[in-house]
Amino acid sequence: MNYCNRFLLLLTFTLFFTNSFAQQSSVRDKVQIFYYGWYANPATDGEYQHWNHEILPHWSNPKWNNLGHHKGGDDIGANFYPALGNYSSNDAKTIEQHMKMIKDSGAGVVVVSWLGKDSFTDKSLIKYLDIADRYDLKIAFHIEPFYKNTSELKEQLSYLVKTYSNHHAFYKKEGKSLFYVYDSYKIPKEEWVKILSANGEKTVRNTDLDALYIGLWVEKDDAEFFDSAGFDGFYTYFASEGFVYGSTTSNWDFMANFAKDHHLIFIPCVGPGYSDTRIRPWNEANFKSRDNGKYYEKMFDAAIKVNPEFIGITSFNEWHEGTQIEPAVPKKAGDFKYEDYGKDPLFYIKETKRLTDKFLKKR
Repeated sequence: MNYCNRFLLLLTFTLFFTNSFAQQSSVRDKVQIFYYGWYANPATDGEYQHWNHEILPHWSNPKWNNLGHHKGGDDIGANFYPALGNYSSNDAKTIEQHMKMIKDSGAGVVVVSWLGKDSFTDKSLIKYLDIADRYDLKIAFHIEPFYKNTSELKEQLSYLVKTYSNHHAFYKKEGKSLFYVYDSYKIPKEEWVKILSANGEKTVRNTDLDALYIGLWVEKDDAEFFDSAGFDGFYTYFASEGFVYGSTTSNWDFMANFAKDHHLIFIPCVGPGYSDTRIRPWNEANFKSRDNGKYYEKMFDAAIKVNPEFIGITSFNEWHEGTQIEPAVPKKAGDFKYEDYGKDPLFYIKETKRLTDKFLKKR
């Protein structure tokens, strides 16, 4: 075989494996997992944040007012205790461990909670993008409701796009960024139309801020909202089955058909359970037992059944609401015994891989 033929053969093999790897990565992008980078500890950040969460008051019953906050350390605002302890979201070693776990879980996109320019969640985004890239993961953004109106949101997104969107790990679908917009219903649809419709007076369409905007579907009446607000799709977020209309899996057929009829993206979200009474002691009604993984599998199967383009996972590390798949360990602190996963702290990482494989095989 002459030199030219050997070169062509080598080039063919290289292109084949490169394309195969890219296709596998693209398929994994169909599984997107919510991630929280808001944790701080004294060693890295000079103080605790979130591990020392406030015990939240009830909206109407004063019995639950003024209960203080958790102290951090052994006493954290969560019903489970992390295997990595009270870590800092700014610690590169922790970020590395998390990205490896997410890669092992089968998810392809890490949906990072974002509270705007100069916020704690913005501080280490370059670290997240760089480390995610090493694991062939992408970063998308979960826009928290920190802004007062859509004009402020546009300013904030302009910063986000200008600062980070050229990074290789910044997630784009067919060239467009994807933004999950939490509590989107709190701003009237008439305001959303101004920026999200093609003819809106302040439209983002065909500008640098054009993207796939995914709003939060909560109640049944939100069908009217998504019919005309200009969003590109909707997601359900909540991991507590039956908590609201959107997180009730028996409604997902209707929502999937609505999305199809209106040319929208539907992203059903699944979670391993729900347990938040350390920060909401009055919220036992929404507790959902993990049932040794059966609850998670049931939600995943319900999502797979409606054949969505994407599935969202709530969450990698929302410890306060007990929806995390991040490893947890048995622990007792004073009279309180934390929940755990049984013998294997990695159980939900492995289970997520099994369930994501199940979903992607049907794609």
